[in-house]
Amino acid sequence: MSRGPVLASVAALAAGAIAGCGSDDHPNEPRPPAPIEVTAKVDDEKVDVQPSKFGAGIVVMTISNQSGDPVAIGVEGPTGGEGPTIAPGQPGNFKFNFEEGEYVVSAGEESQARDALLSVGPERASSQNDLLLP
Repeated sequence: MSRGPVLASVAALAAGAIAGCGSDDHPNEPRPPAPIEVTAKVDDEKVDVQPSKFGAGIVVMTISNQSGDPVAIGVEGPTGGEGPTIAPGQPGNFKFNFEEGEYVVSAGEESQARDALLSVGPERASSQNDLLLP
């Protein structure tokens, strides 16, 4: 029996095993913080956001327009953005990724409501070990 085919087969199997091992570097980045719920109420006098202090990360903001005019929620700060226009007497919501810093939440240029101030601290803890998250 010839050794050539046997050695070639062993070499091919060894090369396949080594290639299948993959990289030794397996980064295990922690999951981002779980989103939190923040509520906002807009009336004819002011914009009220609760809580007004929270950690950085994704926030789902639910807004209740209790004024007589449509409002267009705007967020100004280290990161800015605009939410949907909300009809009088209707709710609305939007998702926003807040970074650390101070923010102003307004009801839009046409509204007479006073702006709300938000204080966003350091990023919230990872949701790495939280169960039953999507």
